[in-house]
This record gives sequence, C-alpha cells and structure tokens, in this order.
Amino acid sequence: MTVQELPGAAAYRPTPPPAWKPLTDPAPLLPDSEPYRVLGTDAVAEADPELLLRLYAELVRGRRYNAQATALTKQGRLAVYPSSTGQEACEVAAALVLEERDWLFPSYRDTLAAVARGLDPVEALTLLRGDRHTGYDPRAHRIAPLCTPLATQLPHAVGLAHAARLKGDDVVALAMVGDGGTSEGDFHEALNFAAVWKAPVVFLVQNNGFAISVPLAKQTAAPSLAHKAVGYGMPGRLVDGNDAAAVHEVLTDAVARARAGGGPTLVEAVTYRMDAHTNADDATRYRGDGEVEAWRDHDPVQLLERELTGRGLLDDEGVEEARMAAERMAAALRDRMNADPVLDPMDLFTHVYAEQTAQLREQAARLREELAAENDQHGPEDGGAAR
Repeated sequence: MTVQELPGAAAYRPTPPPAWKPLTDPAPLLPDSEPYRVLGTDAVAEADPELLLRLYAELVRGRRYNAQATALTKQGRLAVYPSSTGQEACEVAAALVLEERDWLFPSYRDTLAAVARGLDPVEALTLLRGDRHTGYDPRAHRIAPLCTPLATQLPHAVGLAHAARLKGDDVVALAMVGDGGTSEGDFHEALNFAAVWKAPVVFLVQNNGFAISVPLAKQTAAPSLAHKAVGYGMPGRLVDGNDAAAVHEVLTDAVARARAGGGPTLVEAVTYRMDAHTNADDATRYRGDGEVEAWRDHDPVQLLERELTGRGLLDDEGVEEARMAAERMAAALRDRMNADPVLDPMDLFTHVYAEQTAQLREQAARLREELAAENDQHGPEDGGAAR
C-alpha cells in the first residue's frame, strides 16, 4: 500500500524538516559575471610595483622555459611535454602566493608553477624524461608529484589540508587543475569534502578552452566553472587568467581566507593554451589559426609588459635584462638535459615499500647476480652495468 492509498491520503501534506533549508546563503558564493581584471583598469594603481616587476620577470622566464622544454622533446631529450605557453600568469601567480610552509599540488601541465616555486628546472622535467619516479623530494619542496591522471591530486590536497588543520598547522594547499579535470569525479569529491570540512585549500582551475580536443561547451552547461562552487558551499571567483596581477590578487585573497579558517575557494582563471595539448597532439585538427591569433593579442607577457612600460616602471634595458636572464636559464637547462643520466637498475626496488617484501628482496638479489655476471663477461668499459 502506497502513501496515496492510505485513508486520508488526500489531506496528507508533509512539512519538510528543518534540514531541507540552505546551510548557507548562496548569493555571496556566486562569482562575478565577468572575469576580474587589474591590468588596464583603475585597480592597477593599487598594485605593488615591485610585485608587478617580479611577476614580469617570472613570466618572461616561464615563456622561455616552455619554449626550451618543447625544443627538448624534438631533440629526443624529453618523452613528452605539456606546454603552458599562454598560461604563464596562472602558473607564476600560483607559486608566488604560497608561503614556504604551504603545499602546491600541480597537474602534469604545471611544471612551470613548480619551477617558479623554486624547484630545480631539470628536476621538474625528470618525470617527463622518464628517468625515475618524481625527480624531486615532495616533502622537501612542499610540491606534490606532478600528477598525470586527471584531477587525482585534488582529493590529495584536501586530505593534506584537512590533516594540517586537525594538527593545528598553519598550512594551506593550492591545487591546480585544467578545465578537463573538472569533468572527473575526483574534482567533485574533492570540492565536497573540502567544503564540508572547511579545509584550508584553494582550487585553481585553468580554463584553457580545451580538454585535449574537447571544447568547454561540450564538457559543461554551467554559466562558468566558477559557478560550480556554490553547489558545494564555497565561494567561486572568476578571473582573467592572462592578467598576472589579477590572478595573484584573487589567489592571495583565497589563500588568506583559507588560512584564517574560512574554508576553500574555487578560482576559475580564464586563459588559453597557445600550444598543442602536448608535443604528440595536432591542435589544427580541432581549432583554427584565427582563434589562436585572437588570443595572442591578450598574451600575458605582453599585457604586463605594456602596463609596466606605460607606467614608466620598465624600460628597454629592463626588458632586455629579463630576457637575458631567461636565456641563461634556458642555456643551463639545455646543457644539463643534454647530459645522459647515470641510472642504477637497483633503484627499481628502492622506493616500492618502506620495508621490502620477501618477493622484492628475491627479485633484487636475482638482478644483482645478473648485473655482476654481465660485468664479469663484458666489463664496465664495454657497456657492463657496474654500479
């Protein structure tokens, strides 16, 4: 028997319990209708000139870093490289807003953010080179491993931030993801946990227009990706991702809010991927040259350079100095990446378990015997694997 079939069912008018009411007022959580901008607006007068100059130097270095890493793939020194050319403002701002004690959770495209945070440029490329593991110590640098599976770093960031809060540590986690990653289940799970726990974490979505070849319109019907925040009970911020000053300001506010116990924020930075998805992708199959050229007029490096020169904060000498510093970085990167790494086959067993299993010990012993036999037969000078 259903409720409708019960005697007096016509008069049954249940009153929802109080739990149905909204937990928070949605209005303050909604993003602005247009991306927030600083450069070219009255707000730029409040920007710190020293910060703008530092952002500019990092953008120039980042653009050169992307170009050099892309060249290394063509020379066979890198297996793959997902360029962030056009997205440097997001990458640099994400690195500079964090304190030393904070954590950065990058995706595979965010090598530049890791370098801007202070990671050795070669170590940032080690995973993409295929040498060994991550290439750097995540705990020492407070940078999680570059994440190739889409969006799986987001729940990790929430877990670390929540654990830090429980321990009383003054730590914020900043997690980076692309627009394609917002279509993954990990994205939604991370936002829900973060909001419920009020975890000190900031989610930075770099909306670069495409999930490989799939445009944003085929991924979501939401007004913006920042609007997704309100569904989880956190603020959504929409910012011009090519305006380095604006991205830095919005992220600074979000980090400060998280550190003060206000909970997470979802920031959508509207930017554009100028290069192909990776060196293995042919972007001409799904977008036209006209679209790319239109975005060149909104280049993050040129936007900031025009602002600084127009305000008299940067001259030709300053521009050349930034470019030469970037060239020195690229030359050093080139030289070090052209040196063949010295690999030890026994490293296969080093970082699997804290305490090796019996099976691993057996396999390691077998490999050690094979290497010794090879050395005895050929000798190290003939290509033997002496270690």
